[in-house]
Amino acid sequence: MIIKNLSFSYQLQEIFKEVSLAFKENDHVGIIGVNGAGKSTFFKLILGELMPDEGKIILKKDTKVGFLPQVIGDTIPNMDVSVFDYLLEGRPIKKLEEELEATYLKISVETDEKKLSPLMKRISWLQERLDYYDVYEASNILFKIIEGMQMDSALLDQPLKYLSGGQKSKVAFARLLYSKSEILLLDEPTNHLDQDSKTFIVQYLKKYHGLVLIISHDIEFLNEVTTSTLYLDKTTHSMELFPGSYEKYLRIRNERQKTEERLLDKQLREEEKLKKIIAKYIGGNEKKARIAKDRQKKLARLESEKVVLEKKKKTAHFKILVKEKSGILPLKCENLTFGYANQSLLFENLTFDLTRGEKFLIVGENGVGKSTLLKLIMNYMAPLAGKIDINFKTSIGYYAQEHELLNKDKTILENLQEFNMSLGQLRSFLGNFLFTGEDVYKKVSVLSPGERSRVALAKLALTGSNLLLLDEPTNHLDPETQRLIAEVFKTYEGTMLVVSHNVEFVSHLGIERMLMLPSGQVKYYDEETVLYYQKLNEKKK
Repeated sequence: MIIKNLSFSYQLQEIFKEVSLAFKENDHVGIIGVNGAGKSTFFKLILGELMPDEGKIILKKDTKVGFLPQVIGDTIPNMDVSVFDYLLEGRPIKKLEEELEATYLKISVETDEKKLSPLMKRISWLQERLDYYDVYEASNILFKIIEGMQMDSALLDQPLKYLSGGQKSKVAFARLLYSKSEILLLDEPTNHLDQDSKTFIVQYLKKYHGLVLIISHDIEFLNEVTTSTLYLDKTTHSMELFPGSYEKYLRIRNERQKTEERLLDKQLREEEKLKKIIAKYIGGNEKKARIAKDRQKKLARLESEKVVLEKKKKTAHFKILVKEKSGILPLKCENLTFGYANQSLLFENLTFDLTRGEKFLIVGENGVGKSTLLKLIMNYMAPLAGKIDINFKTSIGYYAQEHELLNKDKTILENLQEFNMSLGQLRSFLGNFLFTGEDVYKKVSVLSPGERSRVALAKLALTGSNLLLLDEPTNHLDPETQRLIAEVFKTYEGTMLVVSHNVEFVSHLGIERMLMLPSGQVKYYDEETVLYYQKLNEKKK
């Protein structure tokens, strides 16, 4: 893949400026940069979802690009297909074989020699593609991936629509590995992996023949898999390719930064010296005026060559306040029973209540209905039996795992216009979530999953709700932001119902009780139980 003079801006915000790079066929590249540097935008440009303002990205003819997004969401077109059939479709072998058979049939009845030649060429191309996809070994390759990612037969028979978010991500990753794409684009690929699956994928990617581009906060994973590191500089809108893993990149960058800091210090001292001379001699006699003019030229040259250090990474800063206290029992569920059509019940006769100010955790294996329970409380679905009693003083704020409450076709500002605030107030508020300047006019559809998470948190913070339903709120956030929101939710004075597999986050909140699904047992919080389910869930994702 070759990048030639690539420039791209979103509205008035410049993202890339005259970037030129070349990647080798088997490069494994870690992509890093601060929030807003353009990592997700770069992937969208490669995929053709965005078009550059100038320049181009050049791929070889018939190059297949495979993409693993952070949020699978609605990227799978047919959710009724079984997991195994979806995996099998990762390589277009069936389609190629059908076309090959049809082409041979055409040749058998074709008498015009002029028409035979292109048909023979097509047969040759189809056979080459089948050979590329290892037509005779493909099934064995797929089963090795299934085994390596610990996907059991029960999961393989399930329709995709019944999978949890984590399970969908794992299945999509398995299909991507099987696809044998010439280029792989991986966006935070380890978010939904247990250690055993991660070990398998590390070994698989090390041997992968093709260009692999990886956006990840997982430094251990980057060091294991990558052979070079692409740094996206938000300040200069440029990209620079460094040889070696992330660890080697850090050593090079740290040494360069020290050199730049020393040079800047020298430049600043020289600048101060020149300014003093100019101030002293300007307005003096002819000789002094010449000296001042000479120093002004030197100062202008120095300022044009001055080192610009990268700005330190900013962090979000916000609080979630409660507008009005709830009743003593803000929520009560009695004898809830629910299951999807033609599936066994997720839970039966589920009964629990929340007391005002309580922080309550839902735990259980993937697929037992944790997210479904929150959707039932939100009245997005109806239980088969039982009732949900929401106190008349209860106001609910809901954080959806896949950001379903955000309108992707609207801008960040437009998503918050339901709140009675002036433009200036909204812009100031969004600044706390690192959305400044022209950022606020970006459509949610072009944001990275991490940025969408921050928009969802901003919307949640404005509700003033006294009961928060949080469905995996730390997904897609970097570790620093995860620690920040843990502190925010810890000091929240309302009631919280939380679904999370992040033990570090959960342990910081001050959880009092846990609801065990599918059994419906309510018990006091203990970290060992959460750790157990975290490991269990990671294996089943």
